[in-house]
This record gives sequence, C-alpha cells and structure tokens, in this order.
Amino acid sequence: MTIFSEDELLPISALQHLHFCPRQCALIHVEQMWVENRFTAEGRILHERPDKGKSERRGKMKIERDLALHSFRLGLVGKADVVEFHLCDEKIWRPFPVEYKRGRPKKDNCDRVQLCAQAICLEEMVTVEIGQGALFYGKTRRRQDVVFDSKLRQETEHLASELHLLIRREQTPKAVYSKKCEPCSFLHQCLPKQLDHHTSVKDYLMRMIEEK
Repeated sequence: MTIFSEDELLPISALQHLHFCPRQCALIHVEQMWVENRFTAEGRILHERPDKGKSERRGKMKIERDLALHSFRLGLVGKADVVEFHLCDEKIWRPFPVEYKRGRPKKDNCDRVQLCAQAICLEEMVTVEIGQGALFYGKTRRRQDVVFDSKLRQETEHLASELHLLIRREQTPKAVYSKKCEPCSFLHQCLPKQLDHHTSVKDYLMRMIEEK
C-alpha cells in the first residue's frame, strides 16, 4: 500500500474538480489558474459561515467547524466545513461530516466523493468507522444524507489515485465541450468549443491570426 508523505498531499477539493472535469482540475492544480464567477463567489460566501464558527456542544453532540483533515493513505489534505461528533452507546464520539454547497443536489457523485474523502480522512485520524455524512445545499436549504458504502469508497479511492497521476504527469487534458461547460468559470480560458475535437492551442491561435 502506498503511503504518501506530507509534501505529496493534494487538496480534497481537487477530487470534486476532477470528477466534474479533468481539464478544469488540471487548469487549477497543474497550471495554478483560478477564475471566479457568480457561482464560485456564492460558494465562497456560503462557506464563510461554517468556516468562521466556533466549536460548540449540544447535549450528546459536539460540533467542530473548519476542521483540518488528512489521509496519508490517499494522499489528501483539506478542511471539513462542519463535523458533528455524536456520542454513541459504546461511549465513542462518532464523526458525521457535513459539507456545504451553493447549488442544488447533483445527479452525479462529484459532491459525494468529496464528502466521502473527508470521512476516510477522519477514519484514519481518529480510527473510528464512519457510516454516513451529509451535504447541505444553499438553494434548497436542506441536508442530503450520504451513505459511505463500498461502491462510493471505491470510487473515491480510485479518483484519488487518478488525481495524483494527473498532477505527476503535469499535462492538461484536451478540451471536450458539453453543457456543463457554460456555467464554468473557466469557459473563456478553457475555450472548449474552439479547442474541441482534439484541436491544439497552437493550431487555434494560428487560425485566429490568419483570420485577422
């Protein structure tokens, strides 16, 4: 089993980027590019509330906010928006991670994978099995429970491996246009319509020069 060093740890949030779009992930984590639009700004503002909160206790539940996480097995590092610690019958404080998202529940697993990675980090840190967590969406103002079953765990671990491979290669995947490109903050930097069908950046720039 591979054990990563502290210097090799990658952001947990990069899993969500990779699941959504490998090219977007590379633009952020390989080319160090970041572009903010209304959607990313709304997400940042939504995270400010839990991130700035203090620890508290409500009966048999402790609440920690902005909790630092890591997993040397998956090679990931990051922070959990909120982690609830519930006191169980066996006198064990069982973690329940909660991740805040600006939009609505998604059909794919990009948010669930990120939350599952947080759970795996917590399990490694406190040696307690975590069965589920929740996603809180800003649009619906409701939680969506997520069960960390074997299928989701396998997907999360596979994506973590793919993330490290992408970063080691230091190559940005070619653009492939789809409907999800339109709300992406990288739309005008990525140029998915112009560079789709395996057109290189060099060929695109040469064509633009010739047209002028």
